[in-house]
Amino acid sequence: MKPELSVVIPVYNEEAGLAKLFARLYPALDKLAERGVSYEVVFVNDGSRDNTPLILADQFRVRPDVTRVVLFNGNYGQHMAILAGFKATRGDIVVTLDADLQNPPEEIGALVDKMREGYDYVGSIRRKRQDSAWRTYASKAMNRLREKITRIKITDQGNMLRAYGRNVIDLINQCSEVNTFVPALAYTFSRKPTEITVEHEERAAGESKYSLYSLIRLNFDLMTGFSIMPLQWFSMLGMALSLLSGGLVALLLIRRFAFGAEAEGLFTLFAIAFFLMGVILFGIGLLGEYVGRIYQQVRGRPRFVVQTILERQELTEKDGV
Repeated sequence: MKPELSVVIPVYNEEAGLAKLFARLYPALDKLAERGVSYEVVFVNDGSRDNTPLILADQFRVRPDVTRVVLFNGNYGQHMAILAGFKATRGDIVVTLDADLQNPPEEIGALVDKMREGYDYVGSIRRKRQDSAWRTYASKAMNRLREKITRIKITDQGNMLRAYGRNVIDLINQCSEVNTFVPALAYTFSRKPTEITVEHEERAAGESKYSLYSLIRLNFDLMTGFSIMPLQWFSMLGMALSLLSGGLVALLLIRRFAFGAEAEGLFTLFAIAFFLMGVILFGIGLLGEYVGRIYQQVRGRPRFVVQTILERQELTEKDGV
């Protein structure tokens, strides 16, 4: 039967913490089932190189009634894993959860209760982040910059624990973007979004899969995927620098005719030239981000490849039952 709740969990090299996840996740969901919330758990293995696929297969055999496992043939990234999980879900409410237990599974019930109030997107704000100081500060700074550029009001964009209505999930499944940021995409489709505050814990095991480079890339994808404002800002900067450069050239010509040739300002001119070259290179890089997105999109390659799906086959009257 179609469940009311689907929990999507992307997994990548999490063999050390999966047992703890199972020990907390299923009891928390079973308590919701006692309240009449039928559920399914969809694990998406994102090309793990350790024993994660075997552990997930074992868990499927233990709870085949509520467990489904999507296995990728390689590593495609967390957001592609989430999108594959969305395509596999059947519930009216879809909740995404990290496998590292930084988001307590016991908080899922709070999101379900909020969704039942009529919202179709429920984000979450970590009450007290358990990340390092530099990561917390960098995340807050990028949140403010992202909101100004994209006009998408997500207080805590780095938190995985979120709930989506079926109407939002269906619209996301129709999209074919190669690079996207799932929470922001869902926010643009939702009719009635909201946020709640949840607890946050330290990682149960393993280490973060996001490096500084990955975080920078994620924010570039977010800003270039939902707004052309960076290009508009650069255009305005180019106009301003052109006017200033023109004024500087006129001033130097006047000084040349009035006072003759000068050598004292040579290094100042070098500094100005290097500054302008830096601006030009930054602009080329910014244009490259947008052109790169177009290039990846027009190739038409699959965003991810599913190797197999572990799920219980339901028998029907048509099958002779």
